[in-house]
Amino acid sequence: MNGNQIQGLIGMLATFGILLLMILPSAIGAVREWRIDRQLRQAERGEGTPDRTHGRHGVAHPA
Repeated sequence: MNGNQIQGLIGMLATFGILLLMILPSAIGAVREWRIDRQLRQAERGEGTPDRTHGRHGVAHPA
């Protein structure tokens, strides 16, 4: 590899890194929304109770 190819590779990696940083928050939000939608559908159908032990601090919440 010569210098131009290395510079091109670094440029591509930097571009992909920036693209990933821009897309990652929206992808995390979409996954979170899908999880919430699934829980709401289960609650509407009455399929059991949601697991309440996976809160932010792992503490069970009162029912």
